[in-house]
Amino acid sequence: MHYVSTRAAKAAASQAPQQFSDILLGGLAPDGGLYLPAEYPQVSGAELDAWRKLSYADLAFEILKKFATDIPEADLRKLTKKTYTAEVYRNVRKGEKSADITPLRVLEQDGDKTLILQALSNGPTLAFKDMAMQLLGNLFEYTLAKEGAELNIFGATSGDTGSAAEYAMRGKKGIRVFMLSPHKKMSAFQSAQMFSLQDPNIFNIAVEGVFDDCQDLVKAVSNDLPFKAQQKIGTVNSINWARVVAQVVYYFRGYLAATTDNAQKVSFTVPSGNFGNICAGHIARMMGLPIDRLVAATNENDVLDEFFRTGVYRVRKSAETYHTSSPSMDISKASNFERFIYDLVGRDAERVRALFHKVETQGGFDLSGKPGSDGDEFKLVSNYGFSSGKSTHKDRLDTIRDVADDFDITIDTHTADGIKVARQYMAPGVPMIVLETALAAKFNETILDALGVDAERPAGFEDIESLPQKFVVMAADVDKMKAYIAANTGL
Repeated sequence: MHYVSTRAAKAAASQAPQQFSDILLGGLAPDGGLYLPAEYPQVSGAELDAWRKLSYADLAFEILKKFATDIPEADLRKLTKKTYTAEVYRNVRKGEKSADITPLRVLEQDGDKTLILQALSNGPTLAFKDMAMQLLGNLFEYTLAKEGAELNIFGATSGDTGSAAEYAMRGKKGIRVFMLSPHKKMSAFQSAQMFSLQDPNIFNIAVEGVFDDCQDLVKAVSNDLPFKAQQKIGTVNSINWARVVAQVVYYFRGYLAATTDNAQKVSFTVPSGNFGNICAGHIARMMGLPIDRLVAATNENDVLDEFFRTGVYRVRKSAETYHTSSPSMDISKASNFERFIYDLVGRDAERVRALFHKVETQGGFDLSGKPGSDGDEFKLVSNYGFSSGKSTHKDRLDTIRDVADDFDITIDTHTADGIKVARQYMAPGVPMIVLETALAAKFNETILDALGVDAERPAGFEDIESLPQKFVVMAADVDKMKAYIAANTGL
């Protein structure tokens, strides 16, 4: 399996092909693009039938081996079995170990319309990011050990990526983590979960700005190729291909658990900010998974909803980005969106380069096909199954109350956005699966507002906000950030 950049110039075809291990640690391609397979591997009906009885770890192996063809299969199987265990992914609501890593729960059955919640918050940090990040930690450690190398991870988080990455990388030999987050714009639980870590290889940096400022710093540092090489910089943000492909697994798991034969289709609704999670669904669909719709659910920061309604991709400036009660989606420049646009424009890398240059210089592009637009590919979006919707703070409160009253389950604010939007797209005979984002305890301020009681906390997290916290506050300054990294790596 070879990989290409979404912005690769034609001259790059003569360069050595990139394999999975070549791109594992690096994040962005040297040309500033994102990596994708030269072609998507296909999954047959016979394979889907065989996979229905597999454990999550074995299913992960079967899917990942199609992408990581340069890792010996015996090693890859060991890595997935080490990662996806009942000890790591507990049933946190019940406080017990469970072999069912991502269980489904039917929420609504209205005639032949079905709404299902897929639990993705059973990992160490109570968020879906654990599903990929735990594997990434093991893959990084495996690769670095083989090469006798080290890695400085430089990433950005709007809430859950940071803690998932830090918990996955803490104590890993040869790895340091430098994680940016928007200062005072995460929930108290999210901040405490990250900043309370005292491990010497973990560096938390609160940036004065919004998430997009953090993300811009990561891209700026990653695009400084000499600095990136000298400081051995890698990333765990969803621009990292391995993280996206690890998320593909739970789409297959959800489909196989919700159906009994391959003639059936399902739809997925995904709370969406940076487009990484739903991008994994796009990849699963391109591989042949029978997905009807992929519904992107946004909050008030609705850049993705605007595109899927109009064909206009218009990023917002920091001052135009709302601080909402679903803060992990407070994103106005969706990094992974470039991967979908690459497919949408027929994998024309020169076109992608031009479109995203326009994003950087003019704030967006227009594929609506109207006079003066940049193209007419918006008409092709439906071929890829995408739809979208928007949820507001009031919608979140109403949905949290509704789900608690009707199903005796407390959902987090982002999952509430997903359920609100999913209800708009439920179709007869096609189960709608909403991907859970996190446990409600991580956003207790809004749960208390909605329900009048605190969200239940799993054991071990009762007083996390009272723990000592270790972090620095910095301006959104690339040069100062580079100096901080260099001072703490000794390289």
